[in-house]
Amino acid sequence: MSVYTVVETHQLEAFLEDYDVGILESFEGISAGIENTNYFVTTNNHGQIEQFVLTIFEHHSFEELPYFLNIMAFMAEHNIPTAHPMPTKSHSFLKELCGKPAALVERLVGSGVENPSVAQCGVMGGQLAKFHIAGQAYEQHRDNDRDIGWMSATFAEIRTRLEEDECKMIENELRFQAGTDWQNLPMGVIHADLFCDNALFVGDTLSGIIDLYYACNGPLLYDLAVMVNDWCRVHDDDPARIAFDQERIDAMLSAYQTQRSLTDDELKAWPSALRLAALRFFLSRLKDKHIPREGEMTMIKDPNVFKRVLQLHQ
Repeated sequence: MSVYTVVETHQLEAFLEDYDVGILESFEGISAGIENTNYFVTTNNHGQIEQFVLTIFEHHSFEELPYFLNIMAFMAEHNIPTAHPMPTKSHSFLKELCGKPAALVERLVGSGVENPSVAQCGVMGGQLAKFHIAGQAYEQHRDNDRDIGWMSATFAEIRTRLEEDECKMIENELRFQAGTDWQNLPMGVIHADLFCDNALFVGDTLSGIIDLYYACNGPLLYDLAVMVNDWCRVHDDDPARIAFDQERIDAMLSAYQTQRSLTDDELKAWPSALRLAALRFFLSRLKDKHIPREGEMTMIKDPNVFKRVLQLHQ
């Protein structure tokens, strides 16, 4: 989350008039994350203080967004702890602000996790499996716009800006991934970005899964690999010292499989999934580093983290 679009008080006040949330008390930009503009919004609804997150979408069109907002509502209504979008008075989850699509969603309690515990990794493993199971009943479909085709195109776009060792690593990985048959693995709705900062905890209790704006249909195994690569990694300021915590991995995979057992094909593809998940975020971070977007408050994340993760898996 970042601030690329600056919202004035009078603009937000007019925007909120179409919601049954009361009057604006305060709002502030959120600097964490990198894709959309986000604000915390506080309102006074007949004496009751209410809190929300306002998201202004910087890349998605009005036509694309119902998939994400509807899936947030769907999951919340199927006992998956996600933030429910707020409907306008005309029963839409989507509205225009500053010439761009925008949505107001409930602000959940809790905070992101920097150094997950074994217990929290177990909670997330079980909850992701429940997310995948619930998603089987979700009827809308969206292709993954960060798939292997996107990875190849992104590499082509930035390769002249990269170091020689980075180019060789990415070339080798794209060649390796071409030999994996993803279409025969179980498919469904995936979060596709379930990092530690996209889940909120109060102690070891999960209070919410947030930021579903990469959600799509894809291999369920890939979604699990994305999560393992972040939650089960021993975080370090020096990427060269990054390693994986096997106890966390075991807790996450065991808890996942108490809800949904991995197939034999998935078990065989697991090393490929870990590598693909690492490559995806290595490339997106390299692009953000070399072709940054302007914003009032932005966060560029270190691509060397996922360079190291990919090295560990190769």
